[in-house]
Amino acid sequence: MRYISLDLECTGGNPDRHQIIELAAIIEDTKRPLPLEELPTFRRAVRHPEYVGTAGALALNAGLMQELAEKEPRADHCTIQELVPQLREFLLAYGYKPDQRGRLGLVLAGKNIGSFDLGFLRLLPGWGTLLYAEPAMLDPAVFYLNWKKDSRLPTMAICKARAKLEDPTVAHTAVADALDVIRLLRPFYGLPFYKQVLAAEPDEEPLAG
Repeated sequence: MRYISLDLECTGGNPDRHQIIELAAIIEDTKRPLPLEELPTFRRAVRHPEYVGTAGALALNAGLMQELAEKEPRADHCTIQELVPQLREFLLAYGYKPDQRGRLGLVLAGKNIGSFDLGFLRLLPGWGTLLYAEPAMLDPAVFYLNWKKDSRLPTMAICKARAKLEDPTVAHTAVADALDVIRLLRPFYGLPFYKQVLAAEPDEEPLAG
């Protein structure tokens, strides 16, 4: 299966008011995993005429805001109107095929992809007509949930710590966070998830049904 590990950096958490300022999309093929540094990677910093955000989000993205303030735009910068068309061209170049309506359907993965990122993606010019998200999405948190002790889905930092990754900190940059999602999901490619659950619980009888 191919999926897109996607991460956004935004000026706040309200899609109707705040803005995407960085998007990363990394193509992963679970049948043929490549070294992380060789994965096809799309990254854009997104320019706006002016920025509206919360103090916390702007402080967290201070380095990115400095980059966007540069007078000369870079090749990996674009406007919000250019973002979806450029992402579509990237995906076409790596073998994605449009449906009969010309749209590319994407299996998306990401931390809080359904509850956070998708709200911003749906408002992008061209989303739904050029690209769309398949209904089922992958959030690594469910793979690192302690069903007996946790009261909510674990954060990215907790997932990384439970996965025993070398660096459990969260970068809060789009490419690094998208790569972390792939790192967290890769240990589960070996077996269908239901078989992993049964293997981990040898004394439990399978559910009838």
